[in-house]
Amino acid sequence: MNTPKLSDILGIINKIAPPDLAESWDNSGLQVGDPDAAIERIMVALDATPAVMEAAQNASCQLLVTHHPLLFKPLKNLSTATPQGKLVHAAIKANLAVISIHTSYDTADGGLNDLLAARLGVSGCRPLQVACGRELCKLTVFVPNDHLDRVRTALFPWAETLGNYRDCSFSASGEGTFTPLAGATPFIGAVGNREQVSEQRLELLMDRRNLPRAIRALLAAHPYEEPAFDIYPLLNEGKPLGLGRVGSLAEPTDLAGYAARIKTALNAPGLRYAGDPTAVIKKVALCSGSGASLLREAARHGADVLVTGDVKYHDARDAYDLGIAVIDAGHFPSEIIMVDDVAERLGRMLSESGYGNCCTVPCRIESDPLRV
Repeated sequence: MNTPKLSDILGIINKIAPPDLAESWDNSGLQVGDPDAAIERIMVALDATPAVMEAAQNASCQLLVTHHPLLFKPLKNLSTATPQGKLVHAAIKANLAVISIHTSYDTADGGLNDLLAARLGVSGCRPLQVACGRELCKLTVFVPNDHLDRVRTALFPWAETLGNYRDCSFSASGEGTFTPLAGATPFIGAVGNREQVSEQRLELLMDRRNLPRAIRALLAAHPYEEPAFDIYPLLNEGKPLGLGRVGSLAEPTDLAGYAARIKTALNAPGLRYAGDPTAVIKKVALCSGSGASLLREAARHGADVLVTGDVKYHDARDAYDLGIAVIDAGHFPSEIIMVDDVAERLGRMLSESGYGNCCTVPCRIESDPLRV
């Protein structure tokens, strides 16, 4: 098994939390580290606090993956007299790289808001505030018959799923012709001779953002010196992506009862809610972390309640005026659930990529800085 570089791991993390999904005000991605550094152990945490960084070092980790960015606002200096400067110095001194996934992971399909929705029993979800949609295309490549499986397998990681189905492709038999010219080193045939080869036309649906990586995989797996492939833009609408989620409960419940369920589901020491305790809750809007700014969007979708964190007094007043309940489950409880999910997914994807000797460690020392 190979030991991955930091750049290799960043590429895998970008599949979990695509960087182009980050909000414009955010600073997701590589915060500190050498892209060529070898990584054998990774710790996943919510925040890059001094205690978490010390825990990562004690666990012999070379990389810390966090949800919240270590570097959020622009710095004017890196003095150890400031908390952030001190953390950056400590990371560099310990050869500890830091990658943060923040709003990229919040927005991503299968990311934090989908994870939160599953915890809260909300299904049939769609984004609460749509930011973008996938731009789809079709990649078509012509492959000699005995190399079809190899090329198809190389492209599957970059192909789109169709509902609950992955590894989707289509192939049809045909005949290709070519004449190698001087200077060519053909895989089949000889220079100056026209060849006729039985080939397969292989088609896969792609997210346009994945095309560069898919083409690199294609060129590496294809036996031809100059493989023929086409890219077709499609009018098919891709799945919408954005912040928060809105969906439905399997069975209606009352506001007080649902708040109690959320407290248990998120292992929260307590929570606050605004609204009639007996109000019927069926349609739920949610946003991990600080999502009170989506209150009007939740009301526009016809949600009975918005579940989020960091709800202020005037947010609660606005909720009453809009006729929607709001549950403040806390910033920490609504986001700490990402640690186990990212550690498990990253570990599995590393193994599938041939980096099984690189392990992930979920951080177990974090706690909510607020007390109830």
